[in-house]
Amino acid sequence: MSGQDMTDGPVKTRRDGAILEVTLDRPKANAIDLATSKVMGEVFRDFRDDPDLRVAILTGGGDKFFCPGWDLKAAADGDAVDGDYGVGGFGGLQELRDMNKPVIAAVNGIACGGGLELAISADMILAADHATFALPEIRSGTVADAASIKLPKRIPYHIAMELLLTGRWFDAEEANRWGLVNEIVPGDQLMDRAWELARLLASGPPLVYAAIKEVVRDAEDCKFQDAMNHITQRQLRAVDVLYSSEDQLEGARAFAEKRDPVWKGR
Repeated sequence: MSGQDMTDGPVKTRRDGAILEVTLDRPKANAIDLATSKVMGEVFRDFRDDPDLRVAILTGGGDKFFCPGWDLKAAADGDAVDGDYGVGGFGGLQELRDMNKPVIAAVNGIACGGGLELAISADMILAADHATFALPEIRSGTVADAASIKLPKRIPYHIAMELLLTGRWFDAEEANRWGLVNEIVPGDQLMDRAWELARLLASGPPLVYAAIKEVVRDAEDCKFQDAMNHITQRQLRAVDVLYSSEDQLEGARAFAEKRDPVWKGR
């Protein structure tokens, strides 16, 4: 990704050091059509592939909507619900392969349908205290596909099924109670907190983060011993890179020398 920010169009970016802030800003409600999804995919792909970037923050423009999901008006005008969403699938993030860097969702308002699915594609979720959530796809005769796959693995099964089968709204307090969000933050402090967390992560070991994310993905469909074998036999690329890296040696040396490590990402 180039060093310049994107300030035009439905997806705006701001880059500061190793952190990339991505804002979905498509009035009135930040709904995602095919064209916007493709742009988001390009942004997150470039973030993934840029060695100078370590952490991304995803948020919505304004203070009312994070994202309500699929743009039904665009669908009515011809956008196919099973059309080409671009690299990374819907919203550019939830199907993006090898995303081995931390992504923080800063949910600044309503996150429903595909917008909630987009948020749970991140690694951590901060919610403004006025944020609200729902999976209302049942009312439009369709299925919340990504949420049906992911949500029962993230929160208690019966709660996930209730939310999927009823489509009811729930607030940030309930989301926090079920462990769906990491923190609730006053709305006017949300982005400050997101950047504080991003800076903490950006100061950490990027190769370790990559290995953690790859191990977690691999373990989703593995028996425990199979997943352990993949790690110990260095069958996962990010783990193999880490075990051969300068950073792993630096971590050991810094511990022995009682100093803070200097991570180079190699």
